[in-house]
Amino acid sequence: MPEKLKEREPAAHANRFVAAERRFVPSPATLQRTVALWGAALLAGCLGAVSIYGFRLLITGVEWLFTRRTGSFPDAAEHLQPWVRVVVPTIGAVLAGAVLQLERRSPGAKPHIDYIDAARARSATLNDRSTAARTVSSLISVGSGSSIGREGSMVQLSAWLAALIARFLPLEVAERNAILVCGIASGLASAYHAPIAGVIFVLELALGFFARHTIAPVLVACVAASALTHHLVGAQPLYVVPGTLGEPALGVALAGGVLFGLLGLLQLALLEHARGWFRLLGPLWLRLGIGGLAVGLISAITPGVWGNGYSVLAELLGHGEILSIVAALLVGKLIATIASAGSGTVGGVFTPTLFVGATSGFLAAGLGEHFLAGAALGDPRALAVIGMGAVLAAVTHAPLMSIVMVLEMTQQFQLVVPLILASAVAYVISTRFSVKPVYGNPIEGEADSGGSAS
Repeated sequence: MPEKLKEREPAAHANRFVAAERRFVPSPATLQRTVALWGAALLAGCLGAVSIYGFRLLITGVEWLFTRRTGSFPDAAEHLQPWVRVVVPTIGAVLAGAVLQLERRSPGAKPHIDYIDAARARSATLNDRSTAARTVSSLISVGSGSSIGREGSMVQLSAWLAALIARFLPLEVAERNAILVCGIASGLASAYHAPIAGVIFVLELALGFFARHTIAPVLVACVAASALTHHLVGAQPLYVVPGTLGEPALGVALAGGVLFGLLGLLQLALLEHARGWFRLLGPLWLRLGIGGLAVGLISAITPGVWGNGYSVLAELLGHGEILSIVAALLVGKLIATIASAGSGTVGGVFTPTLFVGATSGFLAAGLGEHFLAGAALGDPRALAVIGMGAVLAAVTHAPLMSIVMVLEMTQQFQLVVPLILASAVAYVISTRFSVKPVYGNPIEGEADSGGSAS
């Protein structure tokens, strides 16, 4: 071997070693950004859990101011005179609408930026003032018994706090956007005790599965939020179902999927028409006031329509209920939710949709056994759980998130096969029509007030 080649060989090996070292050993700047990103994700998860916990405490305070009672909204409504049930949600809705109207007409007011819109636009910028006003408005609406979900406002608040963190940390633009998404996922994970569903929610609905760099921070945020939530409120599932429910036949799940898909389609269509109708009524305080009056009039007959439906749903899954009562709750809750959400009340339809799915499934199982002689449909609560996921899939057009969320909330994992079948059928039926889902289209970026949908 020539002498010159012998001299170059060690140098070539050394150069290759240095190149490999540079490739696999991150620079100090990269390490600093990674630590900042993961630290921000951890902090976003913790703030998400604390904000959800604090929001629930504030709702309890507002509920006491309106009813002098705390706890279950339906229980509070039952202890009030029928005329008081009409007045309380009406006054609360008028006050909530006035807060929104004052913010919109204040000098320098800017359009509200929803967390889903921000995530799809890859932007970590949220409107501070409108978020604060909508949070106050939501507290008043929910605390006075409106038939609306509280979780949408909770997730908006969690996302806003995460966006605040991202502003003051040495992060790049893409990393700030990732922290906003962490706030969304941790808020949902804390609100529903469903960390895996929180991850799938942002991937399936907010990002459309096109954000590989965001997955790891989102997992960290969800873990932190769930761990802190378990410490604050306990590690039990959101809906406690005694024992293990029997698995219904796949034929029952298939028929149920058709029913749940049509029901979800009906809910979307009614909500879209209600929003268009309420826009014709004038100022916000009047729109929300009419929506609150509608809830109050329904609650004078059926007190169980107050609130997001959690307590009634927990009772149904835990112990069952008389079919006639379930039928009245289903119809009343559906109309009350359409009135509240359609009028522009700040909140969401996530939990009310779960309510509609559970009551329709329970009712279908009970009526099926009554009219179909010899039919063994099993425990009606099993079809109620399947209905929760299937109707949610039809309304959100996010079947994966819906399936995982219901399994995490109820821990009835033996129902996974019929739940997947019913959710898939309901999703297909709902997407075959041009009705817009509550979160719009994650690919095209069409969002319909995501903060009002959770």
